[in-house]
Amino acid sequence: MGCKTLCFGLTLILFAYYIYTPLPENIEEPWKVGVIDALIKTTSLTATLLENMGLIGYAELFSMLLKLDQTVLISDENITVMDTKFTDIPVCLYLPKKKSESQRRAVIFIHGGAFVMGSCRQMAYDFLNRWTANKLGAVVVGIDYRLAPQYQFPVPLEDVISVVRFFLQDNILAKYGVDPSRICISGDSSGGTLAAKVTQLVQNDPEFKNKIKAQALIYPGLQVVDVLMPSHRQNEHGPILSRDMAIKMGCLYLTKDKALPQAVRENQHMPHGSRHLFKLVNWSTLLPEKYRRNHIYTEPIIGKLNSSYPVLLDSRLSPLLATDSQLEKLPLTYIITCEHDILRDDGLIYVSRLRNAAVNVSHDHIEDGIHGALFFMTTPFYLHVGIRISDKYINWLEENL
Repeated sequence: MGCKTLCFGLTLILFAYYIYTPLPENIEEPWKVGVIDALIKTTSLTATLLENMGLIGYAELFSMLLKLDQTVLISDENITVMDTKFTDIPVCLYLPKKKSESQRRAVIFIHGGAFVMGSCRQMAYDFLNRWTANKLGAVVVGIDYRLAPQYQFPVPLEDVISVVRFFLQDNILAKYGVDPSRICISGDSSGGTLAAKVTQLVQNDPEFKNKIKAQALIYPGLQVVDVLMPSHRQNEHGPILSRDMAIKMGCLYLTKDKALPQAVRENQHMPHGSRHLFKLVNWSTLLPEKYRRNHIYTEPIIGKLNSSYPVLLDSRLSPLLATDSQLEKLPLTYIITCEHDILRDDGLIYVSRLRNAAVNVSHDHIEDGIHGALFFMTTPFYLHVGIRISDKYINWLEENL
């Protein structure tokens, strides 16, 4: 009995050691963030064990749990909420009830979730889009694009492009009373990835290029070329999003081959013929000095992966690989980055490149921000930092859209 108790106790200690991550000193509500971080790491460990046993895929467990957080879309006294489809892609449509004397603004919102989980029906996203529609008197479209690993790249991107092009048709905008000169595409995390790329593609499409006034990107992931940037090193263990979790889920967007995430962890995943792209994401020249700190730049190692993935050179996967001439055409841009986030440097580099291309950019850096904060705006995981970020986002839209 004593031996069993001792073993159980040691197991608990080892488990606590595994999931515990010291939090930065400036984190607001550290006990809440610590609990959320521990729950996520516990889920990650459980998912890894179940996958190794052949019972369930790593991302599948996260996806199943997030479905428990999805809400039934209902209208309220201010907003009519419609569960409909645009070109066979499910969307959540938020329409203000109050009559407007002029045409309305519109926001197309693309949810995050590492391309493998999540929905615009999550409680936090429903709350955000409802709040946006009410505060701005705007039509809001939330897109439920198909998810990996069942639908891998470029299917999610194509779904989003399909919805955006459908919505931007003159007859559809007229149907919902939308001003065609006051439309924004926005997204958080992987949704920010999709929003950035869709905006690039639309701005290069003669039929639609004048219909996007702005883009808003909230802690976006914008490249997979170099995964050893300073923010990856500083925030390797989180909080919330660890480097290992991001790599596991991000690779599922492309393949189920276990060789790819292993190569990505070592920054040895880029194929031959990719070196010319490194300058577009070179943090040693594009990252503000403050964020480089004492880190030493080394190029990603080329050609180590036995299987070749030419998709890694595709700017549809990494919006930061767009050329300067492509960036010059982009509309008014708002970017939010968070200090304690492995994706921080992607957003900071995009700010630098857009400013170098003379694009009008507004940037807010949240010094105590964490990745995924928008997701924690509703009970039971309410975080003030999520509300602060959503306030900044909506206030910027109100002033600029």
